Amino acid sequence: MTAMDDTRPVSSHPHSARTPKSQGQILRLLSYNIQVGITTRHYRQYITNSWKHVLPYPERMETLRSIGQFIAGFDIVGLQELDTGSLRSGFVDQAEYLAQVAMFPHWYSRTNRRIGRFAQHALGLLGRYRAHRIVEHRLPSAIPGRGALEVHFGSEEAPLVVVLLHLSLSRRARSQQLDYVARVIEQHRYAVVMGDLNCQPESREMLALLHNTDLRIAPHGEHTYPSWRPAQAFDHILMSPALEVRETKVFPVAYSDHLPVGLELVLPPEVRLDDAPVELECVVE
Repeated sequence: MTAMDDTRPVSSHPHSARTPKSQGQILRLLSYNIQVGITTRHYRQYITNSWKHVLPYPERMETLRSIGQFIAGFDIVGLQELDTGSLRSGFVDQAEYLAQVAMFPHWYSRTNRRIGRFAQHALGLLGRYRAHRIVEHRLPSAIPGRGALEVHFGSEEAPLVVVLLHLSLSRRARSQQLDYVARVIEQHRYAVVMGDLNCQPESREMLALLHNTDLRIAPHGEHTYPSWRPAQAFDHILMSPALEVRETKVFPVAYSDHLPVGLELVLPPEVRLDDAPVELECVVE
């Protein structure tokens, strides 16, 4: 796990969330699979550009700068398919780099799969607010390398708990992983789950998650994959019913093979993100 936590200014579904009836602190969230800074515009490029997943190339940094400029307008950003510093990224920690470009004072990352010096597959979460607890989870899977990042913001008594995911391609594995996530969030009243879930809102594993928890999907009504001709809705943000959604949107930015999903969340008065304790607790489970 990598965490940077200081105050330096570094450079209509049946389970859908409801429109808010009250006003409180407004939070802008974003979930984005950035494909390690690779821009893809055709299926054939998964073959012709496959070398970019193991070797560096100059255009990657230009794409990352564009992503950093785009995400700068949000308060909490969950990123999937990052690299935390290997040959293909020019040994640049992409979570740290994007935090600097977008001027996020806090960033946290979890490396899910290490392939020597060639690749460091990771999740990253960037925030305008200080977190006080980070839990790194290893998700169940027949093929190792899937994880979750659980980050607590605000007070210890009434935290906002954000869980960032990138689920497996296998339906069986996704079902096991979402069962695991349901157990993680069951004790939290104010929870957000977001990421590339690799499944549609109507999938059996997603419906099972909604049945086993009180989570609701933030409806955006659009497809997110592939970015050049969206045909599947794989990227989602879900939240507890105590959290209210004011607006949800899929953004048409073609920096990756996925489109990002964002929303405005209205927090209840008891959830104050600037009330986090100074000490940061990091846990690996």
